[in-house]
Amino acid sequence: MQRIYLSLIAIFVFCTANAQLTTPADGGSAKASVTERIGITDVTINYGRPAVRGREGKIWGEVVHEGFQDQGYGNRKNGPWRAGANENTTIEFGTDVWVEGKPLHAGKYGFFIAYSPAVCTLIFSSNTSSWGSFFYEESEDVLRVTVKPVSQSQSKERLTYEFSNETDSSATISLVWEKLAIPFNVSTNLQQLQMASYERELRGEKGFDPHALQQVADYMAENSIRLNDALDYANRAANAMPVFSVIMTKGKVLEKMNKQAQADSILQMAINKGSAQEVHGYARSLLREKKFQKAFDVFQANYKHYPNTFTTNVGMARGYSAIGKPKDALKYATQALPLAPDQLNKKSIENMINTLKDGKELSVM
Repeated sequence: MQRIYLSLIAIFVFCTANAQLTTPADGGSAKASVTERIGITDVTINYGRPAVRGREGKIWGEVVHEGFQDQGYGNRKNGPWRAGANENTTIEFGTDVWVEGKPLHAGKYGFFIAYSPAVCTLIFSSNTSSWGSFFYEESEDVLRVTVKPVSQSQSKERLTYEFSNETDSSATISLVWEKLAIPFNVSTNLQQLQMASYERELRGEKGFDPHALQQVADYMAENSIRLNDALDYANRAANAMPVFSVIMTKGKVLEKMNKQAQADSILQMAINKGSAQEVHGYARSLLREKKFQKAFDVFQANYKHYPNTFTTNVGMARGYSAIGKPKDALKYATQALPLAPDQLNKKSIENMINTLKDGKELSVM
């Protein structure tokens, strides 16, 4: 009987230990995760979100201690703030980055802050699994940078990490809580990363896809990098798929290589193969680049190839306007009006005609 009783107690204890219900995190701090992409680099921050809870004016320098202090627990060494609540705040970078101009390899890091009203020290640590900063070890630091905290006019009740000032290669990440933000810049070498990514992908089945080859050649031409390789990709794409857009890419690469005669020959080949809409779009792009005479020549070639269509008449109107011949532009705009395929296009041509009658140039956008 006693053995049965002891067994029942053991079962009760086991069940009690394994029957914990889900509740908010200790101290009311919410768990959060934010991921943003900078160019092709994913940045993920996992953190606890403590609340101000009526402690306005007592967060910075009190709840968040200044500098490095013995926090009365753990290894009892002087440590920074955990940059959040509860477990380690962690930040993970999908590729190598620069933080405030200093290099940091791809990977996951514990994130700590030594707060000061004048300058904060941000610490990226190889330790990602401790509880807060109670077991912080300076020897595990991978990178330290210093930044200035920034006062905020509006109070943020719960600590949060925000991304701002984003570009294709950089962003500002800010820890914001109460009336203070601690921002730091993260940047990447996008061109280097993008080319490395392209080359990895082209070693697989995408290396046989002319669309993929064209995409890489386009990117290299637009950024004027490794143009000999770009021409090789463009040639391979054009040989497999000799259509307007692919041939245009080859011509673009040749232009960037200052091989204008070859580029003009290739671009003429593309114009001969292209639809009225494709060639019209190319000419419009030349207008936006302020290459007005070249745009006119392309509009004119398109008109000769596809005479008396709505698209090519509109093109001639735009082309003549761009080279300063509004009367000729008006003639072609008037011819385009009865050819308009719908009411929206008809209204657009009517506005174009009114603009030309007023002696104004048509927009190149």
